[in-house]
Amino acid sequence: FFFSFFFLLLVLLLLVLSYSGVIPNNLNGAVGGSVFFTTTVTPPEKPFLVVAWSFNSGSGDRNVITSTTSDVIGPGYENRITLDRSTGFLELRNLTMNDTGEYSTVVTPDGGELMSGACRLEIFMVTPSSTDLIEFNSSVSLSCSSSGSPRSYTWLNGSSEVTASEGVQITDGGSTLTIISVTRYDQGPFRCRAFNLVSHDISGPVSLSISFGPENTNMTLSPSQEYHEKGSDIILSCSAVSRPPAQFQWALNGALLSDTGPELRLNNIHMNQSGNYSCQAHNIKTLRNETSQPSRVTVLERVSAASITEPPVTPVEGKPVNLTCDAAGPFFTREWRKDGSPVSPGSNIILHDNNRVLSFSPLKRTDSGEYSCTVSNPASSAEAKYKMTVNYGPENVKITGPNEIKVKQTLTLICFAESTPTATYIWMKNGAESHTNSAEFTKSQVELSDGGEYTCQAGNNITGRTVISDVHRLSVQGKKETLSAGAIAGITIACLLVVVAAVLGAKYYLRRKGK
Repeated sequence: FFFSFFFLLLVLLLLVLSYSGVIPNNLNGAVGGSVFFTTTVTPPEKPFLVVAWSFNSGSGDRNVITSTTSDVIGPGYENRITLDRSTGFLELRNLTMNDTGEYSTVVTPDGGELMSGACRLEIFMVTPSSTDLIEFNSSVSLSCSSSGSPRSYTWLNGSSEVTASEGVQITDGGSTLTIISVTRYDQGPFRCRAFNLVSHDISGPVSLSISFGPENTNMTLSPSQEYHEKGSDIILSCSAVSRPPAQFQWALNGALLSDTGPELRLNNIHMNQSGNYSCQAHNIKTLRNETSQPSRVTVLERVSAASITEPPVTPVEGKPVNLTCDAAGPFFTREWRKDGSPVSPGSNIILHDNNRVLSFSPLKRTDSGEYSCTVSNPASSAEAKYKMTVNYGPENVKITGPNEIKVKQTLTLICFAESTPTATYIWMKNGAESHTNSAEFTKSQVELSDGGEYTCQAGNNITGRTVISDVHRLSVQGKKETLSAGAIAGITIACLLVVVAAVLGAKYYLRRKGK
């Protein structure tokens, strides 16, 4: 009873006293928005005794809030208002059309003159005929309704003003905007700008939910290649432009799989999973489907057990030789290399049987080297190596050493031949074979008798060839040895004694025979 009496007293005071204009302007608000009722009151040194706000929609005053030592909030304003007691400012939130009307305030200072004021709040709103729309299939009307005096209207899409055009109609004095066959670009936000001679304001934003797609359905492979090794992992990803987001289902060779979702993982892939993969995008709102372009996935066995078959005979210069490259598994290419560089067909080199056989006809010594054969398919590769040594010679057999030497010096002759493998050697002097079987012939304390014609015979036990060098003539320089006088005397005496002994022996024999 006391509160009703006190509130009635405040209202009477408001009617009796002249307004001092503490509320500067009328206000406009949009449904769902907020407004601030401001005053021109200067914050006092002592708190106001009473700050009260009331609302009149035409059916009598209703208390919004009366703040003394405590706050009394009117029904329907709980959690919707905030009062600043030092200035009398009032915030009103979550506006509805029912908030249209006159708002008044009474501020009672401590020992000062009562202050009051009033203003009018008008609410307007934008109402769409529907917010759940389908591109190209749906049309929508937006209506701008306002409380208070009649108004004029304009429409905004984002920050751009909407004008009538093909597919866009503005009717009912501008308060209704109709879009025929909406597109995704008609999502807004739309605002209605209402104005009259006294005031103007813009409504809150209204956005439309327009479903569209799917379109631009695209599938990607990772790794991004057609051929994949058996046992490897592949990820297929699908995307599409769609609202709401598209749902995806996968297909192999046109037949739908049970797999769904934007990603298909093929782990430890097998040969029977080869084929053309595609994804189908589906929009549950538009009920439209779109299928991606197919991508080919080919699963291949790994290339393994690469080998180069060695020739059945030892490679010899001048004779033909074939090297054969084989491997297990499907393979598309073979590449031959020698010492790391690609092998190219030449005068004596032929590649045939899809590069399976590398033929040399005839072999050259320069064909020696390390050969490799790489067998590959787009998913894997394998390599085999073979080191080929071409045997040749001997040839260009030569003897090096002195042509003259002095008695008692050391003689060294060397025989050299071009040969693979290294040649074997036999030395001959004056046509007679010596006992030296190495590339070096050595004689210490040379005598006059060591002079003569020397030759060297080089042999190759692989090629079966032997070659004799040109004659190397050696002259031994020095004097023949002579006997000393004593030695000659001794020899003479010895010879006389032999003669005497022979004569005496003959006489003795004849005497015995005469008897």
